[in-house]
Amino acid sequence: MPIVVNLDVMMAKRKMSLNELSEKVDLTLANLSILKTGKAKAIRFSTLEAICKALNCQPGDILEFVDDSVQGSLLV
Repeated sequence: MPIVVNLDVMMAKRKMSLNELSEKVDLTLANLSILKTGKAKAIRFSTLEAICKALNCQPGDILEFVDDSVQGSLLV
């Protein structure tokens, strides 16, 4: 998948647990876990904003575009 979610990286940098982030952004652990593992199909801007506020970061710190076609051609 070309969009990589680096939520776990930012949480580690901020030394914040999933439980703590869940409380701060008012999302269930299940929904945050789905986002953290990259299984989410979408994210609301309001959710992204709340996460960025809680982690004091930018959306680009959490979401990253990785071009599969470029990455695959480098391995050949």
